[in-house]
Formats: sequence, C-alpha cells, structure tokens
Amino acid sequence: MTIFLVLLLLGIAADAPGAQPGDVIQLSPIEIKAPALPTSQPFVPAAYRETPLPSYPTAAREQGLEGVVVLGVLVGVNGRAVEIAVRTSSGARTLDDAAVEAVTRWRSSPAREGRKAVESWVEVPLKFALRGK
Repeated sequence: MTIFLVLLLLGIAADAPGAQPGDVIQLSPIEIKAPALPTSQPFVPAAYRETPLPSYPTAAREQGLEGVVVLGVLVGVNGRAVEIAVRTSSGARTLDDAAVEAVTRWRSSPAREGRKAVESWVEVPLKFALRGK
C-alpha cells in the first residue's frame, strides 16, 4: 500500500500541468507499521503444584516475630522459580529469607499461551504467624 501511495503521488506530480521530468522530487517511501495482532492463543496463568512450607526461623519465633512477605516470582517454562524478589517485606529479614528459600524449592505448573509454556511473573504472599498469640 505504501508503494501505491508513493506511485500515486509521483504520478500526480508528473501529470501536473507544466511539470518537467526534472521537476519531480523522488521521496523515500513512508513506512506505516500496523500494531502487533493480539495473540489468539488463550493464556493460562501459572499455578501452584508442589509448595513445601518454609520453616519458621527459630530466632524469629523466640522474638515473637510475625508478618506477611509478598514475593514476586518469575516462573520459568519448567515450573521452577527463575527469579525471586521481595516485593513487600514482613519487616523481619529472617522471615523474608525463609520465604525466599522455601520458594526456590517450589514447583509450579508454568503459564501457557495455547499449548506453549511461557515464563510469567506471579505474586506469592506467605504469612508467618505464631500460634496461641
């Protein structure tokens, strides 16, 4: 379509009354790119599969520390954590570290686009709470 537009413009310029062959200025074609089409494949998010709970750190238990850690986890095509980041800290480094260590051992079902497994980010909240408190 772009070539058609350029030829049309050149043809109009060449047909203009009194136009000489040297009067026509050759312009580079204008490239018009269409946005990428949305994928027609259905997206299925990653899901938990094997999620062994973290151990409650002894020091945190003795100090009465509790809290919720929210981790950002990049789940790879094999269902394992590729990258883990603490998005929201529990306020206690020992609890945050225990959460990260546990999630490195987790297995998930990877996200899928159609039948193809794809990497995806998920948020994983882990709550550390002492009983009887």
